[in-house]
Amino acid sequence: MMERTWNLNISRTKKKSKAALVLLFCVFTLSFFLAPESRGQAISIRQHLDVSQPAAMSIDRLNNIYLTDRKNNVHQFNGAGRLINTYSPPRTGNIGNVEAWNAMKVLLFYDDQQQITLLDRFLNNIANIRLRDITDGLIKVATTAADERIWLFNESEFSLLKYDPRTSEIVSTTPLNLTFDRKKADIRYIREYQNMVYMVDKTTGIYVFDNLGNYKKTLPFPELSYIGFRGDELYYLAGGKLRFFNLYSFAERAFDVPPVQNYKQALVGEDLVYLLSESGLDLYEFE
Repeated sequence: MMERTWNLNISRTKKKSKAALVLLFCVFTLSFFLAPESRGQAISIRQHLDVSQPAAMSIDRLNNIYLTDRKNNVHQFNGAGRLINTYSPPRTGNIGNVEAWNAMKVLLFYDDQQQITLLDRFLNNIANIRLRDITDGLIKVATTAADERIWLFNESEFSLLKYDPRTSEIVSTTPLNLTFDRKKADIRYIREYQNMVYMVDKTTGIYVFDNLGNYKKTLPFPELSYIGFRGDELYYLAGGKLRFFNLYSFAERAFDVPPVQNYKQALVGEDLVYLLSESGLDLYEFE
């Protein structure tokens, strides 16, 4: 009888130890995922730039900022917020997005005119591309590729195109019907980074393709219209925070964004954070 009691006590002790380990593991895991939110990292205002109804914004490899206004002028600022150049288009039109990561070439996509204008780093016009001469479909989003070509999202044909302006040919076409739910899809932005193409669908998340247009995976970050990249991290604004996601380790961190303005886009430079609102551009420092 004593031996049975002793064995029973050992069994109970093992169960309690196992339960304690499971509880400890759960607490550790929960604290790991909640860590970026609980640290309360913040940014502090450094400067405000008045821009009349700013619309689109981009950053190049040299840390220069490109910002469009309500008249679709393009203003080029250096990283410290000093105005360098301004491009005033010869005709009216709505710039749907601007992409300047190339540093030697700035892409302006006029969604209403279905046209792309390419500028050099001094904001001189070097080329105009009529998209209706390329495809019969409606192009909703455009961006530059690392090999001097251009990525296009054809909403009518529901496909991802890669266009070579040097030969005036479409070099690849990726149908998206098997990847997206066409009825629900709301493509807002495309960006190539580190040989991968990131397509932002506001309803679902971020679809990732290789630089040949082959689908790879989906990142579950819905309700976004813009993303940026810095080092090995992807960043975006959501829930009143500037959030970072490591593309390789999948680690996440976040910074609190002041609730004073309704910020709609963020850029992260070498030393500063640039937040865009209806009243202009705010420059912040990491605390």
